[in-house]
Amino acid sequence: MPLALLALAVSAFGIGTTEFVMMGLLPNVADDLGTSVPTAGYLVSAYAIGVVLGAPLLTGLGSRIPRKRMLLLLMAVFTVGNLASALAPDFGWLLAGRFLAGLPHGAFFGVGAVVAARLVAENRQARAVATMFLGLTVANIIGVPAATLLGQHLGWRATFLVVAAIGLGAMAALARLVPRIPLEAHQDVRRELRALGDRQVLLGLLTAVFGFAGVFAVYSYLSAMTTKAMGFGESSVTLVLALFGIGMTAGALAAGPLTDRALRPTLYGSLGALAVVLAAFPLTVHVQWAALVMVVLLGAVGFMTTTPLQMLVMNKAKDAPTLASASNHSAFNLANAGGAWLGGVAIAAGWGWTSPALVGAVLAVIGLATAVTAGFLDRGPTKASRVVAGAGPARPAQADEDGHRTPPVAAHPATTTRATGS
Repeated sequence: MPLALLALAVSAFGIGTTEFVMMGLLPNVADDLGTSVPTAGYLVSAYAIGVVLGAPLLTGLGSRIPRKRMLLLLMAVFTVGNLASALAPDFGWLLAGRFLAGLPHGAFFGVGAVVAARLVAENRQARAVATMFLGLTVANIIGVPAATLLGQHLGWRATFLVVAAIGLGAMAALARLVPRIPLEAHQDVRRELRALGDRQVLLGLLTAVFGFAGVFAVYSYLSAMTTKAMGFGESSVTLVLALFGIGMTAGALAAGPLTDRALRPTLYGSLGALAVVLAAFPLTVHVQWAALVMVVLLGAVGFMTTTPLQMLVMNKAKDAPTLASASNHSAFNLANAGGAWLGGVAIAAGWGWTSPALVGAVLAVIGLATAVTAGFLDRGPTKASRVVAGAGPARPAQADEDGHRTPPVAAHPATTTRATGS
């Protein structure tokens, strides 16, 4: 794997840290700015809205910008957004800073996934994309707990100053390590929009919304479940969140090679396992060791869905994958908001603190049904690793999206060009 993937992973680490750290800092922000915790929760929503709107908007506006330069511009917006959050004089300005920090999120991962796929041979593209996402999972193990601890001791502004510094470091790494990748001659926003309208792309996005909503129905209330259902003290919340992050990392590591081998079976298996884990969660939550195991499993099977979903929409968008890839992160953030809302409705209805897990299981089943339906509608010979033109040399025998092996294919000379230095 090329070093350029390290620069993408560092960027993902910064993005993951700022996305999730606000959940742990809400009481500190509310006390400092003289507002309530529920009102401060709008800061989480502001970031998510920024992601949903920014992914298609910034990707479309940057469709004619070379991808390395686009990555640098997006990370610059991210850095400015976090710096603005750190220096915000009141709640309104902090809300604006969070929205600005969220704007480049989806576009960065959309462009970054395409760049990652372009850097390696076709039979290793899913592993390359998963490597970039490792930065996001490691952020939940190290970045979020450390940033939360920093904010609790030095103030929440210090947290966003550190994240802004990570953004600057990520920009330096991108500038130094990512090669210049020229624009394809056919790349334009109209072609990207047409690709986004493909039925398989839309079904993939719908699968992401329902399937990943099952994860966030529980994750959004995991801190409360730790103390109110599992019987742990407040000091254990950081440990439980870190265990979830460890599971996410394990899932990301497993998803890459499995997706390269058989895309749709990996997607079906991860969504099915997610539904089972969520359904079993309320049965084990009162036994502390079993509850901790289930937290790890939830993170693992939940995040195993991200790489096959990312590769699916990129494959089905054919030679205009960037907007579809970015829109996938809009779908993930819609899942974030929708899952949290439905989980909250279940709790408010008096169904208990573990009821969001059952809601999540239903959502995961809907996501699985959507994915299986898409698979039946798409029985063609499309290969799982066919993503971006110019992705590398001849590929060995590999599996198609349904897991069937195909013979070795010699690459056409036009498809073996590798991106060269910047």
